[in-house]
Amino acid sequence: MAFFEREDRGLLFRENGEMVLVSPWGRDGLRVRARILEEIGEESAALLAPQEQDDAVIEIGEMEATITNGRIRARLAVQPWGRALQMTFYNEKGEVLLQEIPNGGALQKKARAFRALPGGAFSLKASFVSNPKEKLYGMGQYQQERMDLKGCSLELAHRNSQASVPFYISSLGYGFLWNNAAVGEVHFGLNTTEWTSMATRQLDYWITAGDTPAQIEEAYAEVTGKTPMMPEYGLGFWQCKLRYYNQEQVLDIAREYRRREIPVDVLVIDYYHWPRCGDWRFDEEYFPAPKEMVRELHELGIETMVSIWPQVDWRSENYEEMKQQGLLVKSNTGLDVQMLFHGNNVFMDATNPRTREYVWEKCRKNYADLGIRTFWLDEAEPEFTTYDFDNYRYCAGPVAEIGNIYPREYARLFYEGQRANGQEDIVNLIRCAWAGSQRYGALVWSGDIMSTYEDFRKQICAGIHMGIAGIPWWTTDIGGFHGGVTADPDFRELLVRWFQFGTFCPVMRIHGCRQPVEQIVNQAGEVRENTGADNEIWSFGEEAYPILVKFIRLREKMRDYTRELMREAHEKGTPVMRALFYEFPEDAACWDLTDEYLYGPDLLIAPICHPHGTSRTVYLPSGAWWVNAATGERVAGGQSLTVDAPLSTLPVFVRDGRQAWIIGEV
Repeated sequence: MAFFEREDRGLLFRENGEMVLVSPWGRDGLRVRARILEEIGEESAALLAPQEQDDAVIEIGEMEATITNGRIRARLAVQPWGRALQMTFYNEKGEVLLQEIPNGGALQKKARAFRALPGGAFSLKASFVSNPKEKLYGMGQYQQERMDLKGCSLELAHRNSQASVPFYISSLGYGFLWNNAAVGEVHFGLNTTEWTSMATRQLDYWITAGDTPAQIEEAYAEVTGKTPMMPEYGLGFWQCKLRYYNQEQVLDIAREYRRREIPVDVLVIDYYHWPRCGDWRFDEEYFPAPKEMVRELHELGIETMVSIWPQVDWRSENYEEMKQQGLLVKSNTGLDVQMLFHGNNVFMDATNPRTREYVWEKCRKNYADLGIRTFWLDEAEPEFTTYDFDNYRYCAGPVAEIGNIYPREYARLFYEGQRANGQEDIVNLIRCAWAGSQRYGALVWSGDIMSTYEDFRKQICAGIHMGIAGIPWWTTDIGGFHGGVTADPDFRELLVRWFQFGTFCPVMRIHGCRQPVEQIVNQAGEVRENTGADNEIWSFGEEAYPILVKFIRLREKMRDYTRELMREAHEKGTPVMRALFYEFPEDAACWDLTDEYLYGPDLLIAPICHPHGTSRTVYLPSGAWWVNAATGERVAGGQSLTVDAPLSTLPVFVRDGRQAWIIGEV
């Protein structure tokens, strides 16, 4: 009886209808697939085919076999009770990185538990032994003030402000990608780690080993793709609010920034500048001459970004054609009303290549041909009014089975359209992501968060986790989205502190629905989407204004440094915002910090993220010496200290004095 055999450079196990294939995949990586009563599928939700691949070392015995690819080795062992397979993964030193649960003898547990569903799919649970000493980071964007994910339960699904990107790095020295786009959950328990999929055809994951977090991150980028080079207009300050509702407002704001000699790289025109969702064009009543508007903005040195929604209103001029052509998401039961907002809306199906061609052609004609080169891809989860994932179906398959790829395919729609249109320098703002979104120029922002210090602190964690999950372009609404009152002194303080943090984010962008709002009614008497209160840097009082100007000018002085960070992200997949352990993995204290981070390798940022704070404790990693950018004081690493930070500044420390230009500028 032969349990194991070689299969196209990989190692194949067969027993009682189950097949498990372990294949070398990229540098120091292994891809694991399992299926019931069918051949292993070649389809992949996130992994790209390796460009170069040496043959793995495979050794086969009667009851066990091993496969080694660079730094990682897998041992496949047949357990005596029930002939169940257990896999264990090791590093070069022979240390256990990750192990499937044993079957427990008479307990007859299954490490890979498939339960058949009508239609040929399975619900799936994959279970691993949990090492209580390890710490876990990544997994995308979850709204929680937590760095170490050990002990967390996470939904593998997208929601407004939640982006599930199922890759993590372990402090034990490995990275793990759940290569499955099904809606599900992961439980990083103290006794077991359990991954579940609501509906799937096969188990599929990828694991890599590395001596440092950087090695792991770079190996992951090789197999899922790297971000393009950030355009120059992504390095400066972006002005936005909900919402500049007409052409006159847009130009007035741009002219005022120019009059004040304050640099702005991008000015954003938010949603409902269109007549109906799904029209994908300017409303002539409010934007009578958009081409001339864009031309003037360009003359002022400002790129124009326009909001795109994937919703199609039943009343849209494109609805009937898209419905007839099968370009819309389908509801399995009930009416095709997937979002209620200013009418009945259905989502365009971004997973359908015909939809991508159709929508881009509308946007090319109505936006790109006017000179617009960057888009704000909102509602990218997509935001179903009720997140009944099993009630919706894409061209690519049921949402329960494949739904998490939607934001990536949405980014792909515009990226491929812009490339075909001859554009090279592409960055598009988007509200969600999945593994691989980075290769389509996706700049993810953290969604419709509240204007509170609690939410502010959560964004620090979110930005770090997103970088680890392979999405280096990330930003947040400076000041938060909901609840900020422009004239409120407490909100003004929060906004200043958030603005300082935003200066040291991959992209610096102010946005929000500021209160009080103003109702907009069109000439036909129809109530349109509101416009919020003022949200420009001169809107928050005399004390705040010079501080905000100072930090915009600091961002300008950072261009050369930020550009190099973007080049690293493009060439190696390196995060721009980095957990301290990314650069200092040997310092145990760096694995537990939630409210400070590195902007690139050299700048340690410690935001003031509690009300009325004028000082804070900052930990400086060992293995370097640090310069306080505000005072020029040199400090040894490996210690915590209390740092003064009046409203005009925040603690920034320079590693080994490398970036001397910033000293005295913060």
